[in-house]
Amino acid sequence: MAANAFQSSTPMKTPNPKNHSSASRRAPPPNQMDSSVSAVADFKSRFEAYNRLQAAAVAFGERLPIPEIVALGGQSDGKSSLLEALLGFRFNVREVEMGTRRPLVLQMVHDPSALEPRCRFQEEDSEEYGGPIVLASAIADLIRSRTEAHLRKLQSSVSSKPIVMRAEYAHCPNLTIIDTPGFVLKAKKGEPESTPTEILSMVKSLASPPHRLLLFLQQSSVEWCSSLWLDAIREIDPTFKRTMIVVSKFDNRLKEFTERWEVDNYLSANGYLGENIRPYFVALPKDRGSVSNEEFRRQISQVDAEVLRHLRDSVNGGFDEEKYGPYVGFSCLRQYLESELQRRYKEAAPATLALLEQRCNEVSIELARVESKLQATSDVCHLRRSAMLHVASICSHMVALIDGASDPAPEEWGKTTDEEQSDSGIGSWPGVTVAVKPPNHTLKLYGGAAFERAMHEFQCATYSIECPLVSREKVANILLAHAGRGGGGGLTEAAAEIARAAARAWLAPLLDAACERLSFVLKSLFDLALERNRSHDSDYWRKTGDMDGYIGFHAALRRSYNNFIQDLSKQCKEIVQHHLSSVTSPYSQVCYENDLVGDVGRFNQLSATSFVLDLSDAKDEMGADQENIPPRDQQHSTPGKATEAKDALRESQMTVPETPSPDQPQDVYGVKKDTVNLMDIGGRKRQARIITSGRNLEANRNQNTSILFGAGNKGSRTGSSYAEICSMSAQHFARIRQVLIERNIPSALSAGFLTPCRERLFVALGLQLFAVNDEKFMDMFVAPGAIDVLQGERQSLNKRQKVLQSCLNEFKNIARAL
Repeated sequence: MAANAFQSSTPMKTPNPKNHSSASRRAPPPNQMDSSVSAVADFKSRFEAYNRLQAAAVAFGERLPIPEIVALGGQSDGKSSLLEALLGFRFNVREVEMGTRRPLVLQMVHDPSALEPRCRFQEEDSEEYGGPIVLASAIADLIRSRTEAHLRKLQSSVSSKPIVMRAEYAHCPNLTIIDTPGFVLKAKKGEPESTPTEILSMVKSLASPPHRLLLFLQQSSVEWCSSLWLDAIREIDPTFKRTMIVVSKFDNRLKEFTERWEVDNYLSANGYLGENIRPYFVALPKDRGSVSNEEFRRQISQVDAEVLRHLRDSVNGGFDEEKYGPYVGFSCLRQYLESELQRRYKEAAPATLALLEQRCNEVSIELARVESKLQATSDVCHLRRSAMLHVASICSHMVALIDGASDPAPEEWGKTTDEEQSDSGIGSWPGVTVAVKPPNHTLKLYGGAAFERAMHEFQCATYSIECPLVSREKVANILLAHAGRGGGGGLTEAAAEIARAAARAWLAPLLDAACERLSFVLKSLFDLALERNRSHDSDYWRKTGDMDGYIGFHAALRRSYNNFIQDLSKQCKEIVQHHLSSVTSPYSQVCYENDLVGDVGRFNQLSATSFVLDLSDAKDEMGADQENIPPRDQQHSTPGKATEAKDALRESQMTVPETPSPDQPQDVYGVKKDTVNLMDIGGRKRQARIITSGRNLEANRNQNTSILFGAGNKGSRTGSSYAEICSMSAQHFARIRQVLIERNIPSALSAGFLTPCRERLFVALGLQLFAVNDEKFMDMFVAPGAIDVLQGERQSLNKRQKVLQSCLNEFKNIARAL
């Protein structure tokens, strides 16, 4: 970084040795002396103003772009020695082997009256400074103890929170430097292995703001091409535009130079730093013995003189002193740092003034808000009115979201189907093994749109379930019990019972999951309604004012809303389960509507006569000589009963078809279709009593046997019976599912969730929040210790406002001088 270290120096503070003799020979004119004194006074006022502003920023956590110098480098690259040389006295940070793990802000103040250094440390979390410290050992011990206590509190190895030390001394410049922890390759004993990475990350964070100048130190023994930490600095400031590079311990390298070209080539850093980048080369006293401050400063000047004498006399041809002389020696670096910071302060003063005015206004607004809250704690009526208007505003936004709204942005606030499943914790639909992807499942939706999509997803999930297969044992238990009770329609009743049981087992969990999913969609609207309330310039918002700070009230409002939705979910579960129970009731006609009767009509004419049905999975054929089944050609008619049967039929005027002859073609069902009574289905209606002759009774029994066991194909009798009843059960299940999903459930869920949200939400929330006495109502706003917290916040804001206002006034005076 090119700079002229002599043009903008302040002779009163850091006299230039090269100009000293000329200054003594000829005194400057009076007007030049007056302007010089005025410039020094202006700079000192600016410096003090920035120091106070910096202290306030550290105390209150303000992020202000104050011009600052950040010292960076390896742990053994001489940062501490350089800081001691700038201060003009030693405080021996290295002697205590603490290895700084917190930034140290050194505010050096040139005070001609301070013949001995006065050092004060800023209190933690305060802008106040403690008492002066004189002993160097006490300074080092305090830095170490504060660092260890703070890291122990954070349970960390490093911290970015700085320690602020103000040093007032007659022999130090007006300069502020932030000393950072040194880069290390390996953690110290007892430190976490991640310490080097944490230090590097923290230092990069401190050095990244563009208003900070970087003072990078590197030992002279490190070659430019192999500098590890130089690459890290290049990541922060690629062009070294705001970086000052200092080669420390330069005296260690001097003995390697014998020719002029060697010295000039090294000092130029040609090919490594850039064309216009000029590093500084500094050597400091190596003697760490106990010496006086005056002797320490004399040693610094002596080392500078010895380095220049060696370059002039011990190198053949010397070195290009005109080109590189301003960059060799500690005194040149000190003058440049002070002049550069002075220039930066002057340039930044107008922007700092504007920023201070902005921050003062923001702090004033925040203070007024806290004052309003404290005042509102004693005005219950005002709080009730404001809270009710706020709740009404939230409810109106909730209704708008349900009815359809596109703000806030769905891309940010909406959810896809997969996100809803994941965030709700419900996951996939119970009993559904296939992926359910309803239309628009990849779109981010909320409100009424998300509700309708979830409804459609529920329908898709329900239609993906078929009536499960039932074991032969279950079919036999149901069917034989129906047959044993007598009456017609045994197979139909058994199939319907199987379908009803399957519907109750498989659809009930789906209905509960649908209610949970829809309640999650509605609960998600609370945050969206708050966002709309903040962003919309509505009448409610203008009337209610600021309710954001009342955390207890907002927690109670959210809790009441969630309870309201949870109650709706519970009621909807009861309603839909009631619909399921009604549809699957034995008294329901769903399974017997006309569109299914045609498919199962031939089973409705089965005789109630006792029979035996084998549903086992046995492969052996059912022989004619089995004990449980009488022979087909055996006659069971009772003598004398045929005539009585004919008389009874004639009296009741009922027509019974004659038993068809085996040689004649038969109707497929064994009976004529025009004699099927479609309404006499199941055991709920008493069937007409039919008295037949022994010949007709036997024919009917044979027909029943052929239907149940597959007449003419003995090998398929058991399989056809089981398949037929499973087919009938599947049809009944499909009918139950269709009635539920297309007729009952959609309207029930819409009326159970959406209608109450539109019509009863504000009343329900109002009853929970406002239908209480004043003491209980105020508990939402004045929690235990809440007033103390507000008062503490007000006190902190008052102090911050006072300090910032003081800094603002100072910078206004500086601006007038500029």
